Amino acid sequence: MQIAVGTDHAGYEGPPLFKPEIIRHLEERGHRVIDCGPHGPEPVDYPDFAGRVCRTILDGDAERGVLLCGTGIGMSIAANRFSGIRAAACATPDMARLAREHNDANVICLGRRILTLAQCLELIDIWLDTEFSGAERHQRRVTKMG
Repeated sequence: MQIAVGTDHAGYEGPPLFKPEIIRHLEERGHRVIDCGPHGPEPVDYPDFAGRVCRTILDGDAERGVLLCGTGIGMSIAANRFSGIRAAACATPDMARLAREHNDANVICLGRRILTLAQCLELIDIWLDTEFSGAERHQRRVTKMG
């Protein structure tokens, strides 16, 4: 699977540096990663990088996206402004699983300042390994979101 990854400067707070570790983890799982930036710890605006990830998905160059900021909230708000993007801020395994199973989320948003690296990687794995249920009630709701 092709996965677009973007962060704000929180991806380079640390150690550990979450963004490079997330990319390494995804590649070790056999995914192709499209790095949508940034590439260092200088302060940046998260909507810019959420936009890059979302446009990469909407253009068909990636199937899913991983976004990281301080809490995951800002990235999820910015990403959900794009029609066709269903971004879920996740902080627990159940949230990651249900974001896929019930909401067919194509972007997961994580918080560097509220989760450990191990927790982020666990949530990403759960999210990637969970299929959309396709149940009529869930499909009906996803369709209404556009």
